Amino acid sequence: MASATTFYDLKPLDSKGQDYDFNELKGKVVLIVNVASKCGFTGQYEGLEKIYEKYKDDGLVVLGFPCNQFGGQEPGTAEEIQNFCTVNYGIKFPILGKIDVNGDKASPVYEYLKSQKSGMMGLKMIKWNYEKFLIGRDGKVVERWASTTKPESLATAIEKELAKTA
Repeated sequence: MASATTFYDLKPLDSKGQDYDFNELKGKVVLIVNVASKCGFTGQYEGLEKIYEKYKDDGLVVLGFPCNQFGGQEPGTAEEIQNFCTVNYGIKFPILGKIDVNGDKASPVYEYLKSQKSGMMGLKMIKWNYEKFLIGRDGKVVERWASTTKPESLATAIEKELAKTA
């Protein structure tokens, strides 16, 4: 889907291999995170779930994209990943299909996100697991945070976007 011209044109696969149509996210604030089950930052699942639970009724959607590109830290199948997230962190937000975030096979979602918002020092590439992108109600990428940024610290930025109308 290299032809995506807006965020809402994207249709990644969910954990069952079905299209997850971003068009359904119109008017929502979306937090996208590349996740991994065996990473030093895996504990951030807890904070991501808390943010999701706190703001989902206000229009926040959190989407996790498992990625095995950084140290092989997400080796599981879709079923194993879902089970890990549910059993260990009680995750209720969508965990989509496993993807690449960098390189020739990078997901169109991440190609789009990286084209909209550079990381530290202007780098486009994703440096590690748990980088975060915040998308406003209008489908524009508002902010990008490094792996070290804890989900709890995103509350102010999320609230600011939730307060806007599409």
